[in-house]
Amino acid sequence: MARRVFFSFHFNNDYWRTQQVRNMGALEGQPLCTPNAWEEVKRKGKASIEKWIADNMSGKSCVVVLVGSQTANRPWVQHEIIKAWNDKKGVLGIRVNKLLDRNGQTSLAGANPFEAITFNSGKKLSEVVQLITPTGSDSKDIYASISNGIEKWIEDAIAIRGRN
Repeated sequence: MARRVFFSFHFNNDYWRTQQVRNMGALEGQPLCTPNAWEEVKRKGKASIEKWIADNMSGKSCVVVLVGSQTANRPWVQHEIIKAWNDKKGVLGIRVNKLLDRNGQTSLAGANPFEAITFNSGKKLSEVVQLITPTGSDSKDIYASISNGIEKWIEDAIAIRGRN
């Protein structure tokens, strides 16, 4: 049975790339949120966004942060990471910057989004949570790397969370 996961990403920059990961079939993610639907959620304000996140994260065992060039700077991505960790869900990052966007372009690798989150002890979340950089020389290789590894990476993330 496929793991139920929540995908966290920078909507404007990486929507196309993340759909490639969602469509791999190895996972059951939250329902597809189209650009129009996301704009409607955002238009209703902060409480609406928080409710959408909570509703869509409910029942998921892991949050997969699909990391593009600007993902680490997105406040709602940070919110989703913190919520997932506090809710005892597995948390995993996968770089998607080398997957092609709708214009056939790759982008630069972004910062690690787990670097900005610190436990009360002073330890950074990046010291616990994995950020995977898929292997390969082109988008096709990167896609294959993600497809071949994502299920194990998610299981590892769930195990890591269980120990921390």
